[in-house]
Amino acid sequence: MYAIFDNYGKQYKVIQGQIIQLEKIQSIIGSKIEFNNVLLIFNKNKLNIGNPIIPGGKIIAEIISHEKKKKIKIIKFRRRKHYRKTQGHRQLFTNIKIIKITSLI
Repeated sequence: MYAIFDNYGKQYKVIQGQIIQLEKIQSIIGSKIEFNNVLLIFNKNKLNIGNPIIPGGKIIAEIISHEKKKKIKIIKFRRRKHYRKTQGHRQLFTNIKIIKITSLI
């Protein structure tokens, strides 16, 4: 069984028990969250596609940790102008574990 859901404009394909990284979610570690924007559920050769979402479709997950990704360097450079600028960025993300995928149909 797997499902595809939408979170802040990004789509994720998940199975039960999977750990995935999402954009930072403002919630306490160990708390349960649910996603109602389920776009597709596939269960034992039965495909359920939403229009655009499945009514009653729900994904329940638990927040495991909040972390930062590896630092990336942003470099702006103009040749022959003696201009060089360096900047770093670390994206915040949340690890969640999928506990349950449910659908009314």
